Amino acid sequence: QVQLVESGGGLVQAGGSLRLSCAASGIIFGIRHMAWYRQAPGMQRELVARISGGGRMDYADSVKGRFTISRDNAKNTVYLQMNSLRPEDTAVYYCNGDFILGGISTEYWGQGTQVTVSS
Repeated sequence: QVQLVESGGGLVQAGGSLRLSCAASGIIFGIRHMAWYRQAPGMQRELVARISGGGRMDYADSVKGRFTISRDNAKNTVYLQMNSLRPEDTAVYYCNGDFILGGISTEYWGQGTQVTVSS
């Protein structure tokens, strides 16, 4: 079993920055990818950023140039550095990981961390 625990959310004014962390615990034999999603009130959950097991990064158009995803494989931790935050970035941010355990690939989700950006 794998657990993902997010941290770093909070309340920030527009133009400010936050750094989210997601730590994965458990016996992990491989990482297919890790990603950050977000869900605003009344909206569907959307992909924000993703980093593959090989280190390839992808971003939603709305966050390109402002957000950066990174990973520390030794710590099984993924980060999301968020700069120049806007009110429309307000959402619950969820960590997602696709891991290889026991010879199979399994997807896991964190419980989310609230990010609120005030104008």
